[in-house]
Amino acid sequence: MSAGGFRAALLDPGRPAPAGLADGAGHAAGRRFDVYRNNVHASLVAALQTGFPALRALLGAEIFRGLALAFVRAHPPRDPRLMLYGDALPAFVEGAPALARFGWAPDLARLELALRAAYHAGDAAAADPAALGAIAPEHLAGTRVTLAPAVSVLRSRWPVAALRAHALGGGPRPDGGAEDLLVTRPGFDPVAEALPPGGAVAVAALAAGETLGTAQDAGDAEDAAFDLGPVLGALLRGGAITGLRSDSARETTP
Repeated sequence: MSAGGFRAALLDPGRPAPAGLADGAGHAAGRRFDVYRNNVHASLVAALQTGFPALRALLGAEIFRGLALAFVRAHPPRDPRLMLYGDALPAFVEGAPALARFGWAPDLARLELALRAAYHAGDAAAADPAALGAIAPEHLAGTRVTLAPAVSVLRSRWPVAALRAHALGGGPRPDGGAEDLLVTRPGFDPVAEALPPGGAVAVAALAAGETLGTAQDAGDAEDAAFDLGPVLGALLRGGAITGLRSDSARETTP
């Protein structure tokens, strides 16, 4: 019996127990293997249900369970920490023909994954918001920021934050369209906040180590009315800025 054969049989209920597998008394372990296999599948499906509650609520329990079982067979865990399981689910949903009518589903899964990643991200002390205001105006354009590990941006053709709130009992089903979201963790729990047009590319520029001036230019290129101020406000509210460095002033502010 090979490890590959055992793994394949463990993840596919249609396969028989691996040949040569026996219990402690030397008997064929068919029934015991079935129980073990069922327990493994149940734990992996439960991990996906916990990790993607809004997706489960909007797809419905039956559709989600079928999706979860198919995903488990195609993407067995690569990490023993089940709290991290499901990173490939958004792409899996996107490639599932049976779910094509749920166009919002892949991005909703991406949002739930981003929130979970933010929850488990490393800690980082937020910079004092007053430190940004203390930088001389002539030095602001040359200032760079360090962002917390919990920060991410999601761009979607769908109002996925409102969809998630609706799925979890927080509001009516939205009729809106595309939205860009900033994910931060201001305290213990992550949040998703809508960004203005141009905000997503500006945050991406800051995350890449570009200056505030370059981030403003990036936002301008996408929307002529873009203002970096509200984006910085969202980052500060989310505790997402952990450091400031003014190239002109040659100083670092914790």
